[in-house]
Formats: sequence, C-alpha cells, structure tokens
Amino acid sequence: MGLNQVYRSVVLGVAGQPWIERLITTKGRPLALRFVAGETLEEALKAVEALEAEGVHGILDLLGEMVTSEEMACRFKDQILELIEAFGRLPYPRYVSLKLTQLGLDLSEELAYRHMTEILERARAAACFVRIDMEDSPRVDATLRIYRRLLEAGYTNVGTVLQAYLRRSEADLEALLPYKPNLRIVKGAYKEPPEVAFTDKRTVDRQYLALVRRNLEAGNPTAIATHDERIIREMKRWVRERGVPEELYEFQMLYGIRRDLQRALAREGYAVRAYVPYGRDWYPYFSRRIAERPENLFFVVRGLLRG
Repeated sequence: MGLNQVYRSVVLGVAGQPWIERLITTKGRPLALRFVAGETLEEALKAVEALEAEGVHGILDLLGEMVTSEEMACRFKDQILELIEAFGRLPYPRYVSLKLTQLGLDLSEELAYRHMTEILERARAAACFVRIDMEDSPRVDATLRIYRRLLEAGYTNVGTVLQAYLRRSEADLEALLPYKPNLRIVKGAYKEPPEVAFTDKRTVDRQYLALVRRNLEAGNPTAIATHDERIIREMKRWVRERGVPEELYEFQMLYGIRRDLQRALAREGYAVRAYVPYGRDWYPYFSRRIAERPENLFFVVRGLLRG
C-alpha cells in the first residue's frame, strides 16, 4: 500500500470516530470555511460571484449524502430545485453537482431516477448543467445505470464522474463511450480496499491521464479535475499538440484549494471551474478534503490548537 493510501485510510478511519466528529463540528466550523462556502445558499452564491470576479466559474453543490428516508430525499430534491432557480437568476454559467444518495439512491434506484428527471427538467429551463458525483465503489453500478437511463431518455445537460484510482474505471469508460459521455475525471477520495482501488500514486496518475485522453480522443466533453500541477502541465501540452477544441475540456478544482493556480489558469485563457460546496451536512466532505493532503490536516490541527 502506498503512503498516500495509508495516509488517506488512517485519516478517514479517525474521522469516522464519533468523538472526532463532535469535536470538529462544534469547534472546527471556522476551519471548514476554508473548504466550504458556508451553510446557506446565499453564502454560496456570494462565493460564486467572488470567483467570477477572478475569471473562475462556480459549481454549486448542496452537501448531503446517504439519506435514510424518502422524506429526506424529497427535501434535498426540493432544495436543489431552489438552488437551480436561484442560480438561474445570476448572469453566470450555471453548473450544479449532486450525489444520488442524497436523492434516495440507497432507498430506491427508481426514486433517485425520478428525482433526477425532475431536477434536469428544471435545470434545462435554467440553462444549467448537472453533474452526478461518483460516490464510493458499492454505488458505482447504480450511479452509472441511472446516468445511462438519463442519456437514453434524451437529457443532454447531465454528466457524471469516473475515479482514476478504481480498477474498474477503464472498463466503465469503454462501456460509456457509445453514449458520448460528459465526464469529470478525478483521482478518488473514498476509503477503498486494495482489491478495488489502486494504491500506488504513479499507477493512479497513469490511469488518470489515460482516462482523460481516451474521452477527449473520442470527442467527448471532459473536466480535468485535479490540483496536480504535473498532470495539468501534461494535459496542457497534450491538448495543444493534438489540437483539441477548447470547448471540449476545462480544468476543475476545489473551493479554497490552490486558488493561485485557479487564477493563473484563468488568466492564461483556460476554462476553470471551482467546486463550491455549501450546507449544514459538511462534515463528510470536510473529512475527505483533510484525507487528500497532509497540508490540509496540519491546517486543521493548528486551528484547533489556537482555538
């Protein structure tokens, strides 16, 4: 197991302890604001406006996942509809990310699908694109089934995500190519066993680049979602040499991480979007951000000690 995988596994294991969650949610909210735009839609929209002033577009994401009742799923669906309505009143590109488990995937695949069609209808009217985030490996099959159903039903304002650290992702991409998928490629942030996910960073990086290139070679829109400057430099070189149309790719990063790099890419003329999460259910997302980089953990520990 590589060092990155060990670090992620340890941090996510500790973050799952109830006393750690209580500590962070009671004392760590100001620290979370580095990675989360706030708890309200109004705060998130202000964050989008600030990004736009720097030439970076926003991707709004109402945090929440793995709901346990149909009532909760309906409540999240209604909040996402409100989000799309509010975003649609702003003069910026509209782009929303969501998780199917917040729409009831764990309760019923059909329920999540129905909620998605309602959301996509509202998004279509608001000229808004919707990205279905990929979750942990047990939910990949259901997520891809719903995505394919939506494409077969004629929805064109929807995309999904493939995670480069999953061993299955290359085969998943090949199966999706006939659908001309709009994909975001990420490395992956969930705790997965080694039989499911690659543990060596170099292997993950190779698969990451292979997935991005394969989807672009097929002429499909692709979001290059990474803060890894080596990968970014390589993809800038590759798209330039291959003459890939600018409208087919963009760089995506997380709110609060490498803002300098986001601004630099925007100044160079690349399309750049920042993933702007908000909402009261921020702890699971916050934990995954801490697990990605030791620097993020040191930031939180310093803040707690100062507090």
